[in-house]
Amino acid sequence: MGVLVCFHAHPDDEVFTTGGVMRLAADAGHRVVLVVATDGAAGEHPEGLLAPGESLADRRLHELERSAEALGVSRLVPFGYRDSGMAGTPGNDHPDAFANTDVDVVAKRLAEIIDDERADSVTIYDPNGGYGHPDHVQVHRVGARAAESTGHDAVYESAMNRDHLARLLAANPDVTAEAGPPDLDSFGLSEAELTTAVDVTAAIDAKVAAMRAHESQIGDFGPMLAMTPEQLGAAFGIEWFRRRGVPPGVHESMLRL
Repeated sequence: MGVLVCFHAHPDDEVFTTGGVMRLAADAGHRVVLVVATDGAAGEHPEGLLAPGESLADRRLHELERSAEALGVSRLVPFGYRDSGMAGTPGNDHPDAFANTDVDVVAKRLAEIIDDERADSVTIYDPNGGYGHPDHVQVHRVGARAAESTGHDAVYESAMNRDHLARLLAANPDVTAEAGPPDLDSFGLSEAELTTAVDVTAAIDAKVAAMRAHESQIGDFGPMLAMTPEQLGAAFGIEWFRRRGVPPGVHESMLRL
């Protein structure tokens, strides 16, 4: 049995880029450990969703627990740091925000989990955190530092494949007809920089179940939940990674487990 440790920034981030890999690993009999850095309390949520006395942080933790169950997680570790908010928002400056934590301190916490679990593979984010979110960038810094301190050699940076995204947008021009095309240079990594492409179409149902678990984030997941199975497969059926220390060029079809 192998052990996969996935390190993410907020509750719900686990679904997008590693949800399929986690479910596939669990189905193959491997142990899956999910570590989430922040409480997600800076996120938006539908009015009237929270119960009396319930905080958004409490709600998002419960949603994370249900998502983790859908994705086959054996151990969930919420670090509970303060959500820093989107780039350029006032929360970025709060001294307790995750983006402002001591990298070495958090890396030590993560390294202890990696060592205790005898992890075979660890996932973090690419240096820009996918799209520049301060907490995602900090996940990269912390994860890279933890990997260095443990000497771990199978660390995978989960990343959006910007070339794949460009192909999807070109094939579906109606998606950007009103809002205009996104600046793809700020998203993920180019296909030439990646090392690993994992076909997770067999886990799409689990990814959708995990999306549904995050009820407070329906504003983000709503358009995805309205997709047809074919559209979901095209958009989320492959999860992409860059393995640290390995020459670029896609040559792996699964993480090392």
